[in-house]
Amino acid sequence: MTGVSYDRWCAEIVQQSDLLRSHLDGADLTVAVPSCPGWNVGQLVRHLGGGQRWAAEIVRTRPSTPPSDTHFRDLSPYADEDPAVVGPWLVEGAAELAGVLRDAGPAARVWTPLGPGSPAFFARRFAHETLVHRADAALALGVDVAVPQEVAVDALDEWMELGALPQMFDFHPHRRELLGPGRTLHLHATDTPAELGAEWVVDLTGDLIAWRRAHEKAAVAVRGPLTNLLLLVYGRLSVDTAGVEVIGDAKLLDRWLERVAFG
Repeated sequence: MTGVSYDRWCAEIVQQSDLLRSHLDGADLTVAVPSCPGWNVGQLVRHLGGGQRWAAEIVRTRPSTPPSDTHFRDLSPYADEDPAVVGPWLVEGAAELAGVLRDAGPAARVWTPLGPGSPAFFARRFAHETLVHRADAALALGVDVAVPQEVAVDALDEWMELGALPQMFDFHPHRRELLGPGRTLHLHATDTPAELGAEWVVDLTGDLIAWRRAHEKAAVAVRGPLTNLLLLVYGRLSVDTAGVEVIGDAKLLDRWLERVAFG
């Protein structure tokens, strides 16, 4: 088992942004991003950088209600971006967010999307948001995606934690359709050391979605490289493209992936 520290989350925001910037060098940013339909690479970068600046403003100013986020939701003005402009802009915003988070510390009280929270929420969320959007750009541009294993494990843990929150049924009522007798899934990373504990069980048999790190039999098991599992559950790769082995109820896996994919 492993954990990722607050300082590491802050560092990953900068590191993953810099890796994304490196993917942009000499690239055509009008290339479509298949995992983010309707966006091209330049628009993806503007969305990510806008989100980072939005989070930095929240942590810095501690508002009781969030500032507007329309500037990184409406991406129509950013259809033809220049790598020499948008790359440094992204890295600058990432450094700003990391600096604000470090100055605030993990225990301050700030507004967060899921209720009163702390800068730790934004540090972890944007470490993984940046990682996954970096992967979006890399996949669109034909660049290999490599992720430190401890970061990938933490990203999957966070994804599981957020997806299991009871209020997610309020936001996504259709997820209740996943619940039922005998509905369990097991994700098993095949390229990690045992001490990393890179195995997850998703239990859909109760009134809520539950999860745990464990090696258990399940209705369906998915085995494959850790990064591929991460990109699979995030909807960035499909079962066919992720290079994974599926054992058991493949239809249950398909239904689960369809219902719980993050944007």
